[in-house]
Amino acid sequence: MNGIDLDKSEILRYLGHKNQAVSGDIMETIDACADDILRTARYRYIYKIFDVKIGFRNGESCIELSGTNISLLGNDIYEHLRDCKKCAIMAATLGIEADNMIRVAQNTDMLRAVVLDACAADFIEKVCDLAEREIKQKAEEEGFGTNFRFSPGYGDLPLETQRDLLNLLDAGRKIGLTLTDSSLMIPGKSVTAIIGFTKNYSAPVKKSGCDICSMRDICKFRKAGSTCGRN
Repeated sequence: MNGIDLDKSEILRYLGHKNQAVSGDIMETIDACADDILRTARYRYIYKIFDVKIGFRNGESCIELSGTNISLLGNDIYEHLRDCKKCAIMAATLGIEADNMIRVAQNTDMLRAVVLDACAADFIEKVCDLAEREIKQKAEEEGFGTNFRFSPGYGDLPLETQRDLLNLLDAGRKIGLTLTDSSLMIPGKSVTAIIGFTKNYSAPVKKSGCDICSMRDICKFRKAGSTCGRN
């Protein structure tokens, strides 16, 4: 429908499944919700590639995006990009249509709402994977490797950085992605991220860890002894 297939095992994981038996009714609900979200959501993504350099602000090292007035602050994003020549800034969204479908279900059928939300969570990750594959291909064409997606709110990179990134991408006009005053994205099923272009093409890709995630203290996956899949 959208060129993307959802993963039932991932949807079940988002629902808190722990290898217990799943009823036929639940599987039918997952199938129906997956079809509905794939048919209704209007996913879009955008990215731009920038040269990066080490800068200093208030006596501390930071990452500067060449050609802009943006500095990425925090030790974690500094470590993420310190050995990179370039980075890609990306944003992805499922569109307001997905939000509206979940919101309607919350008022009429809570089980459907929960399953739709899990389907949308897997969907937006798949969209990010699609954007990342394009970015990786562009990096390879220039002889670079890539590292993992690092989003505002991870570690000590301020969540407010999202506003700078979306403005840089003109994401409001181009893909309909905006922010509230508290830096929450609208539509809700959206992601911003930074991917570094590593100098060593064959360098192993290091994944992000729970220890730098801003959600680590309240993460339902960690409480269940699992991860969200980004580790």
